[in-house]
Amino acid sequence: MRDHTKLKAFQLADELAMQVYIVTRAFPREELFGLTMQMRRAAVSAASNIVEGCARNTEADYIHFLDIAYGSARESQYQLSLAMRLGYVPASASVLALSEQTTKVLNGLIRALRK
Repeated sequence: MRDHTKLKAFQLADELAMQVYIVTRAFPREELFGLTMQMRRAAVSAASNIVEGCARNTEADYIHFLDIAYGSARESQYQLSLAMRLGYVPASASVLALSEQTTKVLNGLIRALRK
């Protein structure tokens, strides 16, 4: 079994989930069951799928869950971009850069494992 806590991809995804929860606290109340919930689910899904993949016994399963995590991280990236354009997240927020870094690291890990 792999230790997910030692993976840079997990550390970034975990921090992304924390930051998404923090920035969405200030979203308008009417977004509680809309964009707020979608953003939180996607961010938590990215970290959770890394954890689940690390718990799998085969390399193929591991990569499969990393692929899902990557998709969720990209989803978070879009949702953060949308929230910024809607004025819910300040353009100066570092959370979008964190989401970009998370997807890059995840993509690199997946590519390395596929070689």
